[in-house]
Amino acid sequence: MEVLLHQIDAFADAPFSGNPAAVMPLPTWLPDSVLQQLAEENNLAETAFYTSRLPPEAGAPPADGPAYHLRWFTPAVEVAMCGHATLAGAAQILTDIEPGEDRVSFYTRSGWLRVERTDDDVYILDLPAGASTPVDPDPALVAALGVEPVRAFTGADEVIVVDSERRVRELAPALHSFPPVPRGVIVTARGDEVDIVSRFFAPGVGVPEDPVTGSAHAQLAPLWSAELGRERFVARQLSRRGGTLGVELAGDRVLLSGRCRRYLDGVVTLDS
Repeated sequence: MEVLLHQIDAFADAPFSGNPAAVMPLPTWLPDSVLQQLAEENNLAETAFYTSRLPPEAGAPPADGPAYHLRWFTPAVEVAMCGHATLAGAAQILTDIEPGEDRVSFYTRSGWLRVERTDDDVYILDLPAGASTPVDPDPALVAALGVEPVRAFTGADEVIVVDSERRVRELAPALHSFPPVPRGVIVTARGDEVDIVSRFFAPGVGVPEDPVTGSAHAQLAPLWSAELGRERFVARQLSRRGGTLGVELAGDRVLLSGRCRRYLDGVVTLDS
């Protein structure tokens, strides 16, 4: 059996930047154990698998255009939300499979998601906004990060706000000392040249540091929109690769925009 493999850099504003995702179209679902092995072999933060067969529980797509069933796997686990691999999957579909379309919908573990392509090849990802609750920072997490928080929040991810971009950029966390968290940890601050900056760490799900994390910005958008006093702003994730996102809070949804760059196309051969 042969399965196509596409590696696409999402939220990439230059070559070898953004977050690489593997995108693997399937005629029908393979066993979960095989999907996990493929994601481990790909050894990227996320592998996106999709089929054109929607499950009965999906119901009707929320918008016109093509619709697919999408799942995401890190090298260690299946996850409930991944922004950059959704953007990469949409770029592959709208280029290779549906070149006459500019919108694609995905049924996922987080419900229906949508990606639109603009005339100048910017992709806009529509995600549910993530809720956050203020908390006292976990002393064990603060010690592992080696920073002094200004504020802390909990939600899908733990959020640690610090006082400057320099603190975020120079962060050297002791990942082996992280306490258990729901998924990952976002460290964020106001930016010097863009509105906000961040880094994202999720060693518990097999992602020591994610290059650019769309789902994290779905949680950051309401927090920073309130702080900045506006609904639109520019974010940059300060990983080694780096990536830039346009962020817009639209009610209970977050619109994340960025470009995609294709790195490779290949074929994986599986034993039948």
